[in-house]
Amino acid sequence: MKKLVIYVHGKGGSAEEAEHYKALFPDCQVIGFDYRSQTPWEAKEEFTRFFAEQRTHCDSLTLIANSIGAFFSLMSLSEKYVDFAYLISPVADMEKLILNMMTWANVTEKELAEKSEIATNFGETLSWKYLCYVREHPITWHVPTRILYGDKDNLTSLETISAFAKQHDAELTVMPDGEHWFHTEEQMRFLDDWIAQNK
Repeated sequence: MKKLVIYVHGKGGSAEEAEHYKALFPDCQVIGFDYRSQTPWEAKEEFTRFFAEQRTHCDSLTLIANSIGAFFSLMSLSEKYVDFAYLISPVADMEKLILNMMTWANVTEKELAEKSEIATNFGETLSWKYLCYVREHPITWHVPTRILYGDKDNLTSLETISAFAKQHDAELTVMPDGEHWFHTEEQMRFLDDWIAQNK
């Protein structure tokens, strides 16, 4: 019986990060997904195609997804492809995040609708098409899921992630002083323990 673990990285990450998880899943094949999508509609096509193909080669498939990679996974995949999911700092409410970024950039919905795209001084480009898409395609997720969240996450509030976990019957673990990006030695040790205890 072949067990597969697929790691989906966050923004600025890479499929090579999957190497970290091999020691945590010694009885599974662990691979990273080197996706190219920048939008949820691109992800819908790319993720579905990739996971459908991988699913034909295994009896069980576990997803580990990070940040925007988790959001793309939530928007694209279903229990048809994934048996269990570990989500690390997932962007669980993209509409709320976009509206927050619009507030930070002092951009109104009317302005964004008129201009279609507006670049911000913090490196993100606001997109009216993106905002409309996430409003028109709410997440439907029925995969058994555990979520790891750092209470210093600057993209998603504890209130938002708690509401998402409750709505999707996911188990939420909060790391005190954890950040959106789990990367320090202490944070990675917490992450490893979280997976080890929840396998």
